[in-house]
Formats: sequence, structure tokens, C-alpha cells
Amino acid sequence: MAKVKMKTNRSAAKRFKVTAKGKIKRWKSGGAHYNTKKSSKRKRHLRKHTYVKDNMLKHVKALLKEF
Repeated sequence: MAKVKMKTNRSAAKRFKVTAKGKIKRWKSGGAHYNTKKSSKRKRHLRKHTYVKDNMLKHVKALLKEF
């Protein structure tokens, strides 16, 4: 009988990217709408990406199935 492969969570695959060094990159939340009340500095910082924190790495890696 064939071995069943684990599927990658497709919603997580669209939201996270794995870098060459193995870090997981994500975009910051809160920049999609209601932007008129936010300052330019705040919106500018929301455009930049950040990395997944250590306490969430295990959960995100389980969704991506790449490790």
C-alpha cells in the first residue's frame, strides 16, 4: 500500500515564504483597509515584511510541511 503524503496548507503557503537561510517571512497585518486614520509612518512600516517569531515557528512549519 502506498504511503500517504502530508499536504501543505495552501492558505499558509500563500502567506509565508521560506528564505534561503530557513527563516519564515511574513507580511505585517493591519494595512489592508481603514488607512485614513493611520499615520504615514505607521502605514510605511506596515508595508515591510517581518519574520515569524520563535514561539510560532513550530506551528507555521507544521502547516508548510517543508521541514
